[in-house]
Amino acid sequence: MLLTITCTPPEGAAWPATDLGFLLHKNPDRVQAFEQSYGTAHVVYPEATAARCTAALVLEIDPIRLVRGRSRGTTDFSLGQYVNDRPYAASSLLSVAIGAVFRTALHGRCTLRPELVETTLPLRIQLPAVPCRGGAEVAQRMFAPLGWTVTATALPLDPAFPEWGDSHYLRVELSGTVRLADALSHLYVLLPVLDGAKHYWLAADEVDKLIRAGGGWLAEHPEREWITRRYLARRQSLVRTALARLAEVDEVEPEALDAVEEADDEGDSSGAGSSETGCATIEVASTASDSEGASVDAPVAGIDTVTDGHREVETSSSTPSLAVTRRAEVRAALHEVGARRVLDLGCGEGTLLRELLSDKIFTEIVGVDVSMRALHIAERKLRLDRMPERVAQRLTLRQGALTYTDARLRGYDAAVLMEVIEHVDPPRLGALEHAVFAAAAPGAVLVTTPNAEFNVRFETLAAGTFRHDDHRFEWTRAEFAAWADAVAARHGYTVRFVPIGASDTEVGAPTQMAVFTKTEFTTIEREGAA
Repeated sequence: MLLTITCTPPEGAAWPATDLGFLLHKNPDRVQAFEQSYGTAHVVYPEATAARCTAALVLEIDPIRLVRGRSRGTTDFSLGQYVNDRPYAASSLLSVAIGAVFRTALHGRCTLRPELVETTLPLRIQLPAVPCRGGAEVAQRMFAPLGWTVTATALPLDPAFPEWGDSHYLRVELSGTVRLADALSHLYVLLPVLDGAKHYWLAADEVDKLIRAGGGWLAEHPEREWITRRYLARRQSLVRTALARLAEVDEVEPEALDAVEEADDEGDSSGAGSSETGCATIEVASTASDSEGASVDAPVAGIDTVTDGHREVETSSSTPSLAVTRRAEVRAALHEVGARRVLDLGCGEGTLLRELLSDKIFTEIVGVDVSMRALHIAERKLRLDRMPERVAQRLTLRQGALTYTDARLRGYDAAVLMEVIEHVDPPRLGALEHAVFAAAAPGAVLVTTPNAEFNVRFETLAAGTFRHDDHRFEWTRAEFAAWADAVAARHGYTVRFVPIGASDTEVGAPTQMAVFTKTEFTTIEREGAA
């Protein structure tokens, strides 16, 4: 079983190709061997020059060791355990070897050359034999959305007998400019997915492995449901848990993915003090708090319907998800009001924060959430410990409840409550209104919330139910407008409404946004723009 990774720096690059050795933590001048439970993994460098460097991971599989411990009495005992493709075809065995041999590189760490970790490298990855019963098209669907140029060629059953046709094995070559850690995580997750089998028993922590390895890309992959089911060997209890956690990452409705968890693990908000990661700060409020959090979404209209074995699930391969559309609309509205210093109230695990950080127009960004667990997840997903200092200085994470006033939140250009208010008990909305519009009083406030009228368009959503179990209410367009108009009148704002997502002529768009703007703020910003 063979994997090769080749790095060829562009002309004039300030670093040599052999820096690949620093990232992999494997010296190009040495041949190294690593014992595995099923055989031996070797790392060699067939070529290592400043212009081109190739690292090869070679697995020698011992079929006896692979089945050691199984008795003849087990139902799967057969000669096939000893005579099979496991020594040659890239499978979960190679995935495990990547996780063990290249663990540090997979986790994005490099002590000697830390600046290389975030550097995108021109890479070519070659896999001589990949089992994939769906053919080259499936390999293309898996890797192309991640930025790879994919060349997949079916291998003949026997070159001597071409009339036998092709096998279900592919010769795969991936080319692209990506971080090495991302490249390894793609292989770690997708090789067993393409193979459709795993050589070991799946425990509950397999979900953690999937989320950890695919956390930076899997939530937004167009084939994430299929990937998750294949990676977890169709173990439904694990699949539902994994899809629910991925839905939180991309803010997609878990029920739409048949991914409702049986228990909800709420974050711990009892800590006190502050912790620093890099130059970004997590600050903890000392007040008691309510349990608001970022919401999740149902899929966008204009969708195809597919069957996952339990119910019909709506998906879309040609349009962005509602979560992506919403974040784009929020950013556009922030630009329109001229905001530079922004509060993300109910920031959750930092999905919107990531996009705001990527936009240099926002000079100061503060994420606030009641859940310390969510803030720590945001800290990890944003990679604050590896973030450049000039970027990290723009971000602060604070623990606090949105129904309590906080003097630190005064004076900002804009505040965003993205899918937050529907998580607040109606009797507490007055407290939230006071804390945001009266006490913090930013120049603009953006509020998004589901449009309850659109719920009839979701075939998997029972009549009279909400899109998420934690929603305390869901408003129609008229109800949202009545609330927003009253709030604006009480606190000196004007308000306009923006539909988000594909709009239906009868029931409107799936999400509705209110953009509150103070008159004096609008005047100042327009004069500044002029």
